[in-house]
Amino acid sequence: MATVLLVIDMQNSFLSLTTACLPKTITLIDYFRSKSLPVMFTQHGHTEQELAGKTRNQLIKKWGASGSIARGSKDWELIPEIKKRVNDDFPIYPKNTYDSFLNNNLEQTLLENKIDRVVICGVMTDCCCETTARSAFNRGFETWFVDDACGTSSKKQHEAALTSYGFGFGDIIETSEVLQRLS
Repeated sequence: MATVLLVIDMQNSFLSLTTACLPKTITLIDYFRSKSLPVMFTQHGHTEQELAGKTRNQLIKKWGASGSIARGSKDWELIPEIKKRVNDDFPIYPKNTYDSFLNNNLEQTLLENKIDRVVICGVMTDCCCETTARSAFNRGFETWFVDDACGTSSKKQHEAALTSYGFGFGDIIETSEVLQRLS
């Protein structure tokens, strides 16, 4: 089964949420690369027009312009340890919602590359990661949600998201199990 690693929003804005998950995410990226398996990255951010309130984007309405990430800002940039692992195989998929499949060609790229399974890691477990994992499931992709390679603002939120996802959508697994299943 063709498998992709989808690394979600590992950006400077979320650096404080990655203390535990960054090493695991790097392990996954490096493993996928060593096996010539595809790795794709998303990057969350908003345009000046969106931040000025000229949008229907609910994230801007919920968090406000000052609580949102401006495209091109230092917060918007990928964490250096992640950025150096991006290559030219695939573009970085821009997003301005929790769902990594909206407003870009991610799904089209997965289908063109005959991907059947999506492995989810990154931040935030309970927002972008969970929404994207559910969206992948709903689009017909087998989806693995990597517990120890995802981070968020609290253990309670992390565990609630994983419990909810695991009940009705897909596998919740650790990095070590991803490596074992794919070896």
